Amino acid sequence: MAGIKKIIHIDMDAFFAAIEQRDFPEYRDKPLIVGGNPCSRGVVATCNYEARQYGIHSAMSCAKALQLCPHALFVKPRFEAYRSVSNTIRTIFAEFTPIFEPLSLDEAYLDVTDSADYQGSATRIALAIKTRIQEETGLTASAGISYNKFLAKIASDINKPDGLFVITPDQGLAFVEQLPIGKFHGIGKATEKKMHQLGVYSGNDLRKLSLTHLQQHFGKAGVYYYHIARAIDDRPVKWDRITKSVGVEITLPEDIDDGDEILTRLTALLEKALTKLTDKNLQASTLTLKVKYFDFKQITRSRTFQEAISEKMDSTALFKDLLKSTDAGTKKVRLLGVTLSSLNDLEPESVAKQIDLFSPDN
Repeated sequence: MAGIKKIIHIDMDAFFAAIEQRDFPEYRDKPLIVGGNPCSRGVVATCNYEARQYGIHSAMSCAKALQLCPHALFVKPRFEAYRSVSNTIRTIFAEFTPIFEPLSLDEAYLDVTDSADYQGSATRIALAIKTRIQEETGLTASAGISYNKFLAKIASDINKPDGLFVITPDQGLAFVEQLPIGKFHGIGKATEKKMHQLGVYSGNDLRKLSLTHLQQHFGKAGVYYYHIARAIDDRPVKWDRITKSVGVEITLPEDIDDGDEILTRLTALLEKALTKLTDKNLQASTLTLKVKYFDFKQITRSRTFQEAISEKMDSTALFKDLLKSTDAGTKKVRLLGVTLSSLNDLEPESVAKQIDLFSPDN
């Protein structure tokens, strides 16, 4: 159908807690709470699904959480680790579409309307993204697919964890009609209570109220409520049109520690990255190597040159040098990546000046 958007909402499952359980196996299969000190005024940042069974949720006081589950484990947030994983996930998004809007470290909207990948199927693209995330981070994500942001956001929460749910244009209105008002994204506890006072308990009830009536009670938000009650949400996926880097990664079929194979893989990744740059009419002067070990610990090593990097470079020598300060070759590796940054437009006259690392002067 012409004009119909294809929007995916990706939401990581219990993101902070999942990273803690991944990195510290002793936390697995136990109620885990990431947050402050339960003996002070700390609050729950997130918790795993084992803890949620006790009624614990984000923003609850840690003292209350401890009352609900006295045997829960409490750990302090490691935001640096969470940001690192989030950056990896965003790199994956960028490989599927340049039009994505991060909402936080653990969720984002993606517009795949014009994507030709997987025969243009948003559902298959979402499945591929979920698979890539799990392969590269060891974590699960849930996906909601629909024709607007409102429905995609709600859909991603339906089959958590590791879920996927689709709401088609033909299903949108009927889905909203039966949706409890408290499940509407953008309607919090206070607004839900006010809706109930007006006799609004479902999307169908909300749709019966006129725009004027909604504006009288909810001001500018009334316009939003009027439209979502009709499954209408024209908000675009906001995205950064400026390409800041181009990267290519591969999760290896098996963990490897063979130095020659690692070099071969990295050289192939560099060729792909350079091809992507050429397609975008860009050139780069910074190369970043990424290595993720079998235990999911990862490191990066970078080199910046005075002139643009080209396919003429002696990539083997460069990668050998960058790998010297890593454990690759002795410690098994599960993922390799190459990112090119410090980008500029590629001008015809600049091609002849691109750096050639075969030269003894380099």
